[in-house]
Amino acid sequence: MEYRRLGASGLTVPALSFGTGTFGGSGPLFGAWGTTDARQARRLVDICLDAGITMFDTADVYSAGASEEVLGAALKGRRDQVIVSTKAGLPMGDGPGDAGTSRARLITAVEAALRRLGTDRVDLFQLHAYDAGTPVEEVLSALDTLVRAGKIRYTGVSNFSGWQLMKSLATAEKYGYPRYAAHQVYYSLLGRDYEWELLPLARDQGVGAVVWSPLGWGRLTGKIRRGTPLPAGSRLHRTADYGPPVPDEHLYTVMDALDGIAAETGRTVPQIALNWLLRRPTVSSVIIGARDEHQLRQNLGAIGWSLTTDQLTRLDTASHRPAPYPYFPYERQEGFARLNPPMNPPHAPEPTADTDPATTLETRT
Repeated sequence: MEYRRLGASGLTVPALSFGTGTFGGSGPLFGAWGTTDARQARRLVDICLDAGITMFDTADVYSAGASEEVLGAALKGRRDQVIVSTKAGLPMGDGPGDAGTSRARLITAVEAALRRLGTDRVDLFQLHAYDAGTPVEEVLSALDTLVRAGKIRYTGVSNFSGWQLMKSLATAEKYGYPRYAAHQVYYSLLGRDYEWELLPLARDQGVGAVVWSPLGWGRLTGKIRRGTPLPAGSRLHRTADYGPPVPDEHLYTVMDALDGIAAETGRTVPQIALNWLLRRPTVSSVIIGARDEHQLRQNLGAIGWSLTTDQLTRLDTASHRPAPYPYFPYERQEGFARLNPPMNPPHAPEPTADTDPATTLETRT
């Protein structure tokens, strides 16, 4: 396993972390992901720890807290060996205080998460969404209180826009509150929107990307191809509308490139897609999930080898999408590009520690 710094923080995290959305799965979304019980979860945790995966990600909203409960049971007796990452902010009920990131909501949410997880602290606590109704100062002050109380150790966010994240970082700096170390983001060969604004911001501000749904909401499993119908057992039949949209032709173009590289390397499509992500700037950890041991062991095969420059180029080309405004002039017109060269050129050499703290401050096996 490779280990990296979480952004510019001092926390060391594994390049692959484990997502527990399948733990205790219930309801139309999480029930479709999986229904892993405590016994099965403990076995998956065993395999993760043997492979060096020490960070486990969950959220209060995953199956109404059941994911946190099952994870806590699976970690019993080895809590000090792992990094527990959870999130809060999305609705947990219909009441006025059941959603958001107000001071009252955050303190209540953290206390409830600690009970469900059976622990005295959360190592990485992330806001699951931006709460437009609560002042940023109130959010950061509440998180500061929880850090000082020892109930959370590092803070982060998830699914923020560029201005929301930058405003939060600037406010934290102004008042001396803890800065967000992580941004949990959607990023994959099928969805590279992260690169236009959030990646340059993360690189400039030292925020590490923790990537969710690295296989494009289950589309890059190797089972969906041009001219091949969606398998009967695919969860996409029930969950596609919850996740990021992907045009069919774009999916097929990316799959064509992945299939070609799979034939050359003997690696699986998911392993190649994950390995590509692990080479991207600012990525501190990629969250993998699994419903069973076979899926988990397959995903672990993404570590310990590297795609060639030619293979990376082919994947970059196949997955490229036209830049949105205001970025397309900088991509298409020389005058704009001269004034503001892209921070992440498609085939640039590997970044150094001076330019990319999230991926290069610490990488070891």
